[in-house]
Amino acid sequence: MAIPLSYNLRNLMARRTTTLMTALGIGLSVAMLLSILAMVEGLRSAFAATGHPLNVMVMRKGSTAELNSTLAQETFRIIKTKPGVARDARGEPKASLELVTVILLENPEIPSGININVRGLTADGFAMRDSDIRIVQGRMFQSGRREVVVGQGIADRYPMARLGKPLQFGKGEWQVVGVMDAGRSAANSEVFCDLFQLASDQNRETTLSSALLRATDEVSMRVLMNTLADDKQLSVDALPEAKYYADQTASGQPIQAVGILVAIIMAIGSGFAAMNTMYAAAARRSAEIGTLRVLGFSKLAILTSFVLESLLLSLLGAIFGCLLALPLNNLETGIGNSVTFSETTFSLRITPAIMATGFAFALVIGGLGGLIPAASAARKEILTALRQN
Repeated sequence: MAIPLSYNLRNLMARRTTTLMTALGIGLSVAMLLSILAMVEGLRSAFAATGHPLNVMVMRKGSTAELNSTLAQETFRIIKTKPGVARDARGEPKASLELVTVILLENPEIPSGININVRGLTADGFAMRDSDIRIVQGRMFQSGRREVVVGQGIADRYPMARLGKPLQFGKGEWQVVGVMDAGRSAANSEVFCDLFQLASDQNRETTLSSALLRATDEVSMRVLMNTLADDKQLSVDALPEAKYYADQTASGQPIQAVGILVAIIMAIGSGFAAMNTMYAAAARRSAEIGTLRVLGFSKLAILTSFVLESLLLSLLGAIFGCLLALPLNNLETGIGNSVTFSETTFSLRITPAIMATGFAFALVIGGLGGLIPAASAARKEILTALRQN
């Protein structure tokens, strides 16, 4: 015969202060875990949302990022005519030659400045980006002018990069004429400007960074990548644009590892707190345990009841943890990207799956923390338990 759940609920209510303090300790562990997972998920979403499924990124062979790649204009003229490259309404290849460099921007949090990607491209390159990218303030930069369009994430985090402000980099001043909303994609962390104006500024008129090609279909895309990689004269690597950005999620792995380690350490402390709470409950309720045994409840029923009580305590802690972490949802932040050597701006994302992970984490803490005290309570002999106050 099982002990009614109402018995456990009344016991938790009778020890309100202890219950709340223990639940809060568990909640802090859960909140820490959720915040780390939200950061990693936000970073993963930013890169996963970047890249058209038929876009191919072409860089110099052996390059790990556009920043350390060089691609000659002559090479670009050859690769854009390869079979499998899609054509636009004018019959021109859907191909974009691009130059990527970094500039230093200051913000109130980091006065010393952070590296930000600047991407030089043409109107064709902008059109090849995800259709979700749109100008939300101002206008598009004009070819041949020292004008830039900044991602929404840049404009939000860097006051000096907002509409109408001048940016100092390269050989002079550039005017911010527009702000683009790129959804969750990495373009929100970049500055776009005219390719040839930036190339002139950087003295790189002949060797730029990379090329972006649009394939006609998935089969043609695989053939195109193999053709480019096998051409020893070109000496280039070709990979799906989506994979290039997906590989950059490695930037969040050290933070994830450290965060989870801290969460585990806090969880151990919370587990001991739950254990102490349940030990104290078992000691205070010794006579109750003896009475329950006299009434016919088995040792297994008492064990199950105490473990369930500990799980209820951890469930309350999980609710506290979720409430503490929820304000972080959609909070915008940035992280240094170890691939591009610049900052990636993204929003923290607390998804239902992450919240479910937090609840599971709390239940593990409560289950492990309550199991030993529950076993101790269940082992009490009837007469011994009844004699104890």
